[in-house]
Amino acid sequence: MSVSATSHLPVGAPDPEHLRDRLPFLRRRNMVLRGTRAFLEARGCMEVETPCATPTPGEEVHLLPFQTMRETPDGQRQPLFLHTSPEFAMKRIVAATGLPVFQFARVWRNGEASATHAPEFTMLEWYQPGMPLTGLMDETEALLKAVLPPTLHRNACTLDMSQPFERLSMEEAFHRHAGVDLLPTQSNAQALAQAAGCPLREGELWEDLFFRLLLERIEPAIGRTRPTFLTHWPASQAALARKDPTDPRVALRFELYAAGMELANAFDELTDPAEQRQRFAQDRAERQSLYPTRPTWPMDEKLLHALPHMPPCSGIALGFDRLVMLASGARHIQDVLWIQD
Repeated sequence: MSVSATSHLPVGAPDPEHLRDRLPFLRRRNMVLRGTRAFLEARGCMEVETPCATPTPGEEVHLLPFQTMRETPDGQRQPLFLHTSPEFAMKRIVAATGLPVFQFARVWRNGEASATHAPEFTMLEWYQPGMPLTGLMDETEALLKAVLPPTLHRNACTLDMSQPFERLSMEEAFHRHAGVDLLPTQSNAQALAQAAGCPLREGELWEDLFFRLLLERIEPAIGRTRPTFLTHWPASQAALARKDPTDPRVALRFELYAAGMELANAFDELTDPAEQRQRFAQDRAERQSLYPTRPTWPMDEKLLHALPHMPPCSGIALGFDRLVMLASGARHIQDVLWIQD
């Protein structure tokens, strides 16, 4: 049963009073945490821990990491960053052991704040060697059905969790909800704008327009009566996923949406170090062009060295705080965090 949402106290209200108001949400958080851990352990996953401060925080173009400094006893200094995801380190563990692993990781992303975003939050990540992406969708669906109420009400949506989750390719989603034949337009922003019947904004690239249409037309239309897996992303959005060997125009990637929230992002993991290095180099060039004043960091050579030893594997990153919001009925991510500074 969902917990009723509570209103926020004024800025400056005493923490003890605020915590008392939020205890129903926080108790539900602990229940979901225990249930999730039991679910993954029952499926043979080992819980791991990886460093939060690392020389390479990630390679996603638009994320801004928090920076810190390591000082050694002999006075040497090394720039470090709070990771934006534990992905790189967890893949090294999978490559070294071949084990299925999971982690409730504290992660940091600077400059983010909204009802569903916090600069510091909890990411649940797990990796399943030998499991294809379809199997990971099955497992993710089973997890959500195990820890969430059978019916959810949020953002004018009513989700029936007893129904099979929808599986919708990106191509199908754009055709159904935007009237666009998406894949033939890749890298041609003008063609995508014309197909979508919308003006191309000054300086807008294909990727920019793709995400604008995704935000404005696709996301509001999916995950409203049951969660939706949005699968087979355009190859240009592969990130750390393999391209589909049967159709190189798309990547073996999915995101999960429910009641107006993006919950998870998953890949059939790329294990080719040369291709991954090339993608990282492209991301770095784009980040430098868009954000020339932001800090730089070394490429994660340990990850690239580990990739050839990694078995075929699917991995997923799920926003745990958002999962708790669904479970508890909380309207704001701050309601499901113990302390906010």
